[in-house]
Amino acid sequence: MSKRVLLLVLGLAGFTVMADNWVVSPLLPAIARDFGVTAASAGVLITAYMIPFGVFQLIFGPLADRFGKKQILTFSMLFFTFGTGLCAIANGVGNLAIYRALAGVFGASVMPISLALIGDLVPMQERQAAIGSFMGISFLGQGLSMAIGGTMAYFISWRGAFVLYAVLSVVSTIFFFTLGRRIPSSRNPGSEFFRPYLRLVSSRESLFTYLVVLLEGVLIVGAFSFLGAFVSHAYHYNFLDIGLIMTAFGFMTVVGGRFSGRVVGKLGQRKLLVAGLGLAALAELLLFAAGHILVVLVLGIALLGLGFILAHSTLLTIATEFAQKSRGIAMSLVAACFMGGGGVGTAIGVRVVNGSGFTTLFLAYGIALSVVVMGAGLLVRTREAPLETRVPEPAPAAGQE
Repeated sequence: MSKRVLLLVLGLAGFTVMADNWVVSPLLPAIARDFGVTAASAGVLITAYMIPFGVFQLIFGPLADRFGKKQILTFSMLFFTFGTGLCAIANGVGNLAIYRALAGVFGASVMPISLALIGDLVPMQERQAAIGSFMGISFLGQGLSMAIGGTMAYFISWRGAFVLYAVLSVVSTIFFFTLGRRIPSSRNPGSEFFRPYLRLVSSRESLFTYLVVLLEGVLIVGAFSFLGAFVSHAYHYNFLDIGLIMTAFGFMTVVGGRFSGRVVGKLGQRKLLVAGLGLAALAELLLFAAGHILVVLVLGIALLGLGFILAHSTLLTIATEFAQKSRGIAMSLVAACFMGGGGVGTAIGVRVVNGSGFTTLFLAYGIALSVVVMGAGLLVRTREAPLETRVPEPAPAAGQE
């Protein structure tokens, strides 16, 4: 099948999930107002989504390797639609958190399994460009989600955003039943469930990569989660303006995703990884130092998006080679580390914001991310350097559908 069709089907699913995933951030002020809680307390809705989103990726990866990646994706999108639709009728923070968790459980399958399919079907020399494009499309959903969520909250209600994303999820599911039928989907009935995870984390080659992904989630997603509330607090803008400002993050992920494949050919993976993490750290320090200046605020949000996509697409490309016969598992561990880290970073952020304010959060996470930049440059193994080990794995028979 053509790479264009593959990216169209997977990209729409990624777009839908990431749009739904990140929509709560710009909606936090509106949800908090309707339910009579503080915006920081409503941050539990982000954690309620991200923790199961991270944990269940560890389940869906082995299932996809065993029963077929396309089949698991199609099944998951059906139930993701249901969970997202329920969010529109929630009558309190408690049951909204439950519905967000349900959506997070089934949304968990989309990113890692899609990345594993790209690893299966796209040659290595084209893979970072394909991953960058897929991630760019997915995070365009996140970026537009900011504007759409803000628009809905301003003109209608935050509930309208969840109705819209449920409808979009229906369209994505239809794509899997139609165009998606052309996607090859390998099955590996003899694949193991948990042991490949132990092999991955016991290998020095992969362990440090996963650690950097985890910290990336804590420090980038954890800071990003409170940007909408920060803009509301510092500028007193309406929900529409907040959504439009935060679209700068999604726009730069698309831009960065489009050219990351070309840049990595010139700089190499190590330098691109360090540059991406460095830009994200700079962005958070800018938000701390001068986030109250509108131009700097927009610049900081844009740099955070650019730095994130350059670093994350590089880490994902590296990880596609860790376990070639169990890519679903390898990519699930990446996604679990990233989104689980995001949930932890958001939970920590609630305490920091309640205790010391938004700028303290940006300062602390920016400094910590600067340390991660140095560690990533020294410890993450890339294709430019000889790899001492490969993750050992059995070679079970695989079927092709």
